[in-house]
Amino acid sequence: MNRFLLLLFFTTIFSFSYSQTFFSPDKRLSLVFSLTKQGEPEYQLFYENKPVVAPSRLGILLLQQKNFADVFSIANIETTSVDNSWNPVWGEVKTIRNHYNEMKITLKQNYSDDNDIPHERRMILAFRLFNDGLGFRYEFPKQPELGYFIVTDELTQFAMTGAHKTFWIPGDYDSNEYPYNHTALSEINGTALRNASEISTRSTFGRFGVQTPLMMKTNENLYINIFEAALVNYPAMNLVVDTSTFLLSAHLVPDMYGNKAYLQTPFTTPWRTILVSDKAEDILSSKMILNLNEPCTLSDVSWITPQKFIGVWWELHVGKSTWNYADTGNLILAKTDWSKLTPNGKHGATTARVKYYIDFASKHKIDAVLVEGWNIGWEDWFGEWKEEVFDFVTPYPDFNVVELQKYAAEKNVKLIMHHETSASVTNYERRMDSAYRFMKEYGYETVKTGYVGRIIPRGEHHDGQWMVNHYQRVTEKTASYKIMVDMHEPVRPTGLHRTYPNWLANEAARGNEFNAWSIGNAPDHETILPFTRLLGGPMDYTPGIFQTEMSYYKKDKKERVHTTLVKQLALYVTMYSPLQMAADLPENYERFSDAFTFIEDVPVDWDDTKILDAEPGEYISIARKAKNKNEWYLGAVTDEHRRTMRASLSFLSPKQKYTATLYLDAPNAHWEKNPMAYTIKKYLVTGKTTLKLLLAPGGGAAVSIKPATKEEEKLLKNYQ
Repeated sequence: MNRFLLLLFFTTIFSFSYSQTFFSPDKRLSLVFSLTKQGEPEYQLFYENKPVVAPSRLGILLLQQKNFADVFSIANIETTSVDNSWNPVWGEVKTIRNHYNEMKITLKQNYSDDNDIPHERRMILAFRLFNDGLGFRYEFPKQPELGYFIVTDELTQFAMTGAHKTFWIPGDYDSNEYPYNHTALSEINGTALRNASEISTRSTFGRFGVQTPLMMKTNENLYINIFEAALVNYPAMNLVVDTSTFLLSAHLVPDMYGNKAYLQTPFTTPWRTILVSDKAEDILSSKMILNLNEPCTLSDVSWITPQKFIGVWWELHVGKSTWNYADTGNLILAKTDWSKLTPNGKHGATTARVKYYIDFASKHKIDAVLVEGWNIGWEDWFGEWKEEVFDFVTPYPDFNVVELQKYAAEKNVKLIMHHETSASVTNYERRMDSAYRFMKEYGYETVKTGYVGRIIPRGEHHDGQWMVNHYQRVTEKTASYKIMVDMHEPVRPTGLHRTYPNWLANEAARGNEFNAWSIGNAPDHETILPFTRLLGGPMDYTPGIFQTEMSYYKKDKKERVHTTLVKQLALYVTMYSPLQMAADLPENYERFSDAFTFIEDVPVDWDDTKILDAEPGEYISIARKAKNKNEWYLGAVTDEHRRTMRASLSFLSPKQKYTATLYLDAPNAHWEKNPMAYTIKKYLVTGKTTLKLLLAPGGGAAVSIKPATKEEEKLLKNYQ
């Protein structure tokens, strides 16, 4: 057989026509690679012999050089199989299996230039087929004919087989903070965006196609997700949609010149990924994105600790307090005696207020407190390309870093520093070392960065190559100082937290904050995000808002959180992150102290995860086992529809009795009409128990399951 294939390879080199079929380990997925008569590389993907991706082009377009697009012949093919396991530093499961078949095709391109000088270049197409999907990328080995080159775009295509139901947001180069649309592929360009009037006022500086991850469902109930993994030294990939043929074409985020990437061999692009299953739950449980990233680069990870935190944050968004200390202009570089400025009386990050948060965190065993608005510059920080707004080391007069360092240490609470760059990234890069030294001097081990505004250098985009490299520089620099990082307004993550586990979380999507001052997030929003944004990595979504109506703070405010209180609890399970905020005000948690018990108890690091039930845009139910404990936590969320969900507890240890504490929507609860109505019940359960969970419109359910004590076994009733 090997001799026959070898003969086939050589004969096809001369005809520029070739086809090869390749299978996943379980044989359910198959890839067909081919070269056309013009030497153009193409691929097809099948799931159980059903077409998922029809014949689709591959290639790279270059500036002032011949494109990697055609006149290819096959120089070599290598196949390997890998089946191993690895343990993440933190995550949804203790151990991840990495099982795939790989085919690497070395393509040779022979051509003559305008002066009839012959050239030969090589490009490798690497395909990895897992049981749950396909990853492929372009590899450029070091070679005499190709050193430095400029990419103007990719020819990568994903030819869909029909007008699939699609969950999408527009392909903005600078923002991911959009509500999701769900339409047929054929309707994407002709359908008004959800809340288009709001988006047009917030829209940043370029929109092209749709963003990835792109989640789809076929009429045959096949679930397909297109994304990328290991985005390094390259721009993010959007997709241009041909609504008549259902062809999706890669579109890379450009720089100010329209170029996409400046590269030097050897180089590998990010992986283009296609997850496929006939079960929605498999999409959520997939670890393919992580497996396509490089292993951890840090030799010492003992200082990396998942954590829960509260902070001076939500009160800023609801208008209770302000980031800025005074109502003056930007004085960061002026020789001003800040102690003589008149405070506005609403500054949130005061020593006294932060102590209040520290006291609450200590009392309720919350790991850390985030403080925003502690440093000078917030008086005039946002606008058109402001160069030097923050220095990241100068506190306001009413924020005593020394006193708070001592106070937090006495209470065994960590402090999280906030670095808003106002998108002046060159300014931040100049100041990173001094900022991180300042953090270490005063006991800060985690930083939350922000990139609101137009990027400086001018003409760069949040999702372009230059900024992608910046996020990596920040991650590597913070790691050198043993600092963990949470990035806001960055490019969407692509699994790099495997390589850099100090990169705990990102925003990179429309978070809970939008509910404080805009039309907010629709009830189905949190049933879509796990199928899209969260596939690339944890999101700092800031759940736990108990006071859902903003009129509580000001009577004429009409904004609200579009969930019930119990759904906010469930999000701690369904929206995974090792960095989870209890986002509401401490005084609101005191009002609902019995419900807050779930937030106190729920972990942020897990040994196991079970996706119990899921459908994008409708509902999700997940159970997770606490790290190094025999405790489970269950969360279920729904869209705007009332729903009954059943959850089998068969994952529990056999012959063990547990106490299940059920946090449930009250019978009359409703995200809009009665959002804060809930009930709490306790029962004895076992692995044979099936819970019946009633979810209100826009509601949820949260359950903690712990081994029952002898006393509980006597007092509690068995769940019926």
